[in-house]
Amino acid sequence: MPSKSSQGILRIIGGKWRSRRIRFSETGVRPTPDRVRETLFNWLAPIIPGAHCLDLFAGSGVLSFEALSRGAASIVTIDQSAEAIRFIEQNKQLLQAENMQLIKMQIPGNLSIEKKSFDIIFMDPPFHQGLIELCCAWLREKELLAPNAYIYIETEADLNPLPIPSDWEIFREKKAGQVKYYLCRPISI
Repeated sequence: MPSKSSQGILRIIGGKWRSRRIRFSETGVRPTPDRVRETLFNWLAPIIPGAHCLDLFAGSGVLSFEALSRGAASIVTIDQSAEAIRFIEQNKQLLQAENMQLIKMQIPGNLSIEKKSFDIIFMDPPFHQGLIELCCAWLREKELLAPNAYIYIETEADLNPLPIPSDWEIFREKKAGQVKYYLCRPISI
């Protein structure tokens, strides 16, 4: 178990696990702030119940647990850090989150899972590394988007324009401090 000094604590803000606290590794992790999560899940409220979700760059795992808490049917949670995955696994056991699949891998990478398309994708990559465009292309190449998928993207505030495919639209966007966040979706033709 990592030392206490390397642990942070977050609380789940809504749903069946509301106010439950989860521990996470603070090493290399930038958790989505409470107020950003509150806005994001207000945006997703009509579509989260029963949704199949994918959490890329999970870090603390708080977006995954928040989605499950609010009624998502399942989530595939991915991070490349073994330490982050250990903490998420501990929280998964604590909350008895049976509909969560954990995968340790680098994104983009060779994903091997049963569920092939997702209704909601959470993408919160490390800042200033140019991963958004690569990940958007990877999602399309692997055909991971359900027909009416929503893609949440969290970026550094100074990234402009958002490097998404030309046939995606920004459905919602907001800024909080040094973070910009977006809810995107493919344009229906």
